[in-house]
Amino acid sequence: MTNLAALTAPAPSPAAAAFLASAPHGLLIGGVWQATADTFDSLDPATGKLLAPVAKGDAAAVNRAVAAARTALESGPWPAMTPMDRAKLLWKIADHLEAHIDELAELETLDQGKPLYVGRWAEIPGAIAQFRFFGGLANQIEGATIPTSVNYQPPGKEVFAYTVNEPVGVVGAIVPWNSPLVLTAMKLAPALAAGCTLVLKPAEDTSLTAIRLLELMIEAGLPAGAVNLVTGFGRDTGAALASHPGVDKIAFTGSTGTGRAIIDAAKVNFKRLTLELGGKSPVVILPDADLDFAIPGAANAIYFNGGQVCVAGSRLYVHDSIFDRVVAGIAAAAKGMVLGHGLDPATQMGPLVSRSHAAKVAQFIADGARAGASVLTGGETAGPNGSFITPTVLTDVSPDMAVVREEIFGPVVVAQRYTDLDEVVIAGNDSEYGLAASIWTESLSSAHRLARRLRAGTVWINTHSMYDASLPIGGMKQSGWGRDSGVGALENYLETKTVCAVV
Repeated sequence: MTNLAALTAPAPSPAAAAFLASAPHGLLIGGVWQATADTFDSLDPATGKLLAPVAKGDAAAVNRAVAAARTALESGPWPAMTPMDRAKLLWKIADHLEAHIDELAELETLDQGKPLYVGRWAEIPGAIAQFRFFGGLANQIEGATIPTSVNYQPPGKEVFAYTVNEPVGVVGAIVPWNSPLVLTAMKLAPALAAGCTLVLKPAEDTSLTAIRLLELMIEAGLPAGAVNLVTGFGRDTGAALASHPGVDKIAFTGSTGTGRAIIDAAKVNFKRLTLELGGKSPVVILPDADLDFAIPGAANAIYFNGGQVCVAGSRLYVHDSIFDRVVAGIAAAAKGMVLGHGLDPATQMGPLVSRSHAAKVAQFIADGARAGASVLTGGETAGPNGSFITPTVLTDVSPDMAVVREEIFGPVVVAQRYTDLDEVVIAGNDSEYGLAASIWTESLSSAHRLARRLRAGTVWINTHSMYDASLPIGGMKQSGWGRDSGVGALENYLETKTVCAVV
């Protein structure tokens, strides 16, 4: 671990520096960047120092953005575009992102804190893949003819019936701060492929790459009003967007608590909802697992991006016969991780997104220790901004502890023993969440039998957090409604219309 007390931020590249120096960029409404009376600060989470001021939107700005999205949906160049036109646009957006991938990865690191390699080699390529994948689906939206059994039409007449799939309308996309750009792309790409228009509200902690993304989308030829951007705080702009009667659908990724608030807000006009919410994902290591593979895999499952991942493997279940070896290995991996500024190429884990979030994670650890958990390693707060939490392993935990039951969203794993598969299935499913799980074993039979029994939207076998634009992402229970990514995600943004004619 580097000397975090003396940590300083490496100088940004000329491209990133120029973008930061040109702030605030304003709100994008109807294709025009609009200044605001108020701004808020975007901070480097590692140092706490100012990166750039960001335009602060309000309910009035949301009203203008929704009106612009409605106008673009119903008139002008956007509804006149053919499916192939939309496909070409999405591919061109992907090309523009790829041409600026280094700049985008750097801005993501500065704003969120993650190591540069995470954005450069995982998340930004993932965002690019979303636009290309759904670009390929834009001209495959089809209806169907239906042979009905209607027999009461007038004599000599026939019944002709069919369905068409139409855009759901104006979409409010509300995205979180942990993986901003790729999660934004998961909303924008399928919605645009379907022909919808959007109002995007990024997290207040990480708005910079959303602004740069919209600049690049405009350069790629995005029609005015097809995507509008309102930056600001969740309690103001997010709440206004979720409750707005002119919004037909909300696509949200974030906490389960905020998801509940969005459900309440959507009641005003029965908005369609897609909600990808919290998780407390179990990692199950069977006694026959290849431990040279499973130990670093389980460590990566929780420490990747500082544990700020909705599918983070935060509950570790290890067979009693190998428990000590596995936990010692993960603790060694935790102790050996290099913490530092995300732009430092040696950094393996950066800060958490903010000082306040780090304090919440530290409180979970302290409360767990008071409840009887043993802190095998980690649990320390560090860095000039108090935003680093050293990778943590907790043992001697019980199922009723908050550290076992609640989503911590930090680099904290709770390790527990088990002796048989029935026992671990009960424990793994003993959660209000059901987002993901992973199984580590050399037995094909055990892997697939266990995968079927775990109540999770995604189950990985001998890996964790493996993503592709073709793979559906979403959860069971209180981990949400619907799925992002994959072919089925396109249906989130379509309405089926039945046409029945007597001819």
